[in-house]
Amino acid sequence: MHQRTRLPFLAAGIILTLSVMGCGKGPETAAVAPVAAADIGQVSDTDVTHHVHTAFLQSELLKGFDITVVTLKGDVRLSGVLDNQAQIDEAIKLARASDGAHTIHDEFTIKK
Repeated sequence: MHQRTRLPFLAAGIILTLSVMGCGKGPETAAVAPVAAADIGQVSDTDVTHHVHTAFLQSELLKGFDITVVTLKGDVRLSGVLDNQAQIDEAIKLARASDGAHTIHDEFTIKK
């Protein structure tokens, strides 16, 4: 009987210890899930969005503009206010060239 009364306290102690140990981890120590064999060769939506944003930052025509990029299953939705059609064309061209982008949806407007 003495063992049974200690079991809940032991379990609570283990849970508390594990939760405290996990609290000290920052984003830099977070574990990365392994890539499944079926996913090799596919680009995640997060990676596609990152690649498109990086391309926009490197473009002289688009640098400094607030362009929203949302990717869902390879479909990339672009939105924002740009100065002219040449900038819209450049954004679409760069997004299409990004690895993993399947379809580009242009929701840009031109500043008046």
